[in-house]
Amino acid sequence: MTGRERLLCILQGEIPDRVPVSFLVQEAFLSYFYPEKHEVDRVKDAVECAKEFGFEVMTRGREVETPYFLKKSYPNWEVNLERKIADGNLYQIAEVSTPKGILREVKGSAYDPRLGSGVHLMTTEYLIKDEKDLEIFYTYLPQIDSDTIKEIRSYASYTKKVVGETGISAPWGWAGVFNQAATYRKMEDLLMDAYLDRDFYERFMNILTEKQILYNKVLADTEYDCIGIGGNIANSSIVGKEFFNEFILPYEKRLISSIKDTGKYTLYHNCGNAKVLQQSYVHMGIDIWENIAKPPRGDNCLKETKELIGDKIILMGNIDLVDFLRKSSPDEVAKEVAQIIAVGKPGGKFIFSGNDCLEPDTPAENIKKAVEVAVREGKY
Repeated sequence: MTGRERLLCILQGEIPDRVPVSFLVQEAFLSYFYPEKHEVDRVKDAVECAKEFGFEVMTRGREVETPYFLKKSYPNWEVNLERKIADGNLYQIAEVSTPKGILREVKGSAYDPRLGSGVHLMTTEYLIKDEKDLEIFYTYLPQIDSDTIKEIRSYASYTKKVVGETGISAPWGWAGVFNQAATYRKMEDLLMDAYLDRDFYERFMNILTEKQILYNKVLADTEYDCIGIGGNIANSSIVGKEFFNEFILPYEKRLISSIKDTGKYTLYHNCGNAKVLQQSYVHMGIDIWENIAKPPRGDNCLKETKELIGDKIILMGNIDLVDFLRKSSPDEVAKEVAQIIAVGKPGGKFIFSGNDCLEPDTPAENIKKAVEVAVREGKY
């Protein structure tokens, strides 16, 4: 089987020739691994990296992650973007002018020119601060335009060609509904909205859900294979099971259902605590849960998770990339990988991966050893 065939086989509910091996590769590791490159690309260079190490790639491009309505202007929705570097930090400022007022968002991060678009920005000023902002957002938020749709389809086709038989493309969409809401509204306010101003909360979440459903229908009508959905903000160190099931699950379920109705697959990313949310993930209807992080990065146990929900969704994980893979010997890596495969392999529905993305300074010999053992021990 090719890498593409192997991953599609498991997504279709079948058992492939062996457990797929697919590390999440982003700019931080790629810039370390390819020091000669002025700027790295998380699609093209991730495919090259996967070929060098011999694993199946699931490219996680960010080209469709930023909403179209924060990229350019529309009638009654004038977008002004400013990107500046000051004191070693990168700042990205978006101001949206409408007939009823201005929405403003500010994000920032330490600047590394080699990471390019892979720099993760933290929001310091949120788009939706109050009822007035929500009213502006609801009234003037534009529909996606035909040129943007053409661009998305074109890039999806390009991505598929670049990936080829090495794996599949699973770009980050707008994230889950709650993740997206927490991007536009301060987390403390959003959490309290659910209790103190439920009408505001439900209106906000419904607006986002409806827009995300429409956007994901556009993504589904392309050559992308799977849609990546960020769910890490709604982890169980932030919200409990009861809050998740009442205030988050219904919206995420609608979004995921709309994607699956188109015939596309979904990959839900939570690299933190999720032990009490695992049954909720089943109810959401996701195809893959990434990454089943174990302590200290998360609170999950692969064996327990496999027993609880391993026959219902595909589990992806879960070697520790932050400390273990970076600092252990190849022999220690081999032993750990064999143990993980022994737990995850039975019955299928398992992709060997890490607890998040590959870290800079990870020894190449450790990655090679992990892939070698996972491939050998993963044969069905």
